[in-house]
Amino acid sequence: MAEIDREQLFKVARLARLELREDEVDRLGQQLNDILAAVSKVSELDLSDVPATSHPLDVVNVWGEDEPRDCLPAEEALANAPEREGDFFKVPPGGAV
Repeated sequence: MAEIDREQLFKVARLARLELREDEVDRLGQQLNDILAAVSKVSELDLSDVPATSHPLDVVNVWGEDEPRDCLPAEEALANAPEREGDFFKVPPGGAV
């Protein structure tokens, strides 16, 4: 397995929006290489008989079926709104609440 070099380390740090001090580069580079080495061990396993899965356990939907019903009246929907404009929520410009 190829090791991550200094340039790649800085690229990953930039993508993660991390600013590395010079004294952190060698230590973090070694830690990242250790992680990559551990993960690469999976490629050594024979997984040909392991089915592809997105979750290790069966996922069961605990919600009931969707049933159409009348909409919530605007007055009730807006009852606790901090500000409103007619039948709409009023928010500051830019959408920040």
